[in-house]
Amino acid sequence: MREIFTGLPWWVKWIAVPVIALVVFGGLIASVVGFVIGLLFKLLVFVALVGGLIYVVRKFTAGSSSRSDW
Repeated sequence: MREIFTGLPWWVKWIAVPVIALVVFGGLIASVVGFVIGLLFKLLVFVALVGGLIYVVRKFTAGSSSRSDW
């Protein structure tokens, strides 16, 4: 791989090649990043809903058990 870039100017290696890679693979990169962000958001919503459910159930069961004791 180094032999390919040996005689080329620095801007070809550090500017042109990454720009071409972004143009060619930009849609793929954007879809992967969007998928990961969407997955993390759904995971965060899931954790919040389960935490809220556990909080409500514990609050309800603690209140009902103390009322039924007397």
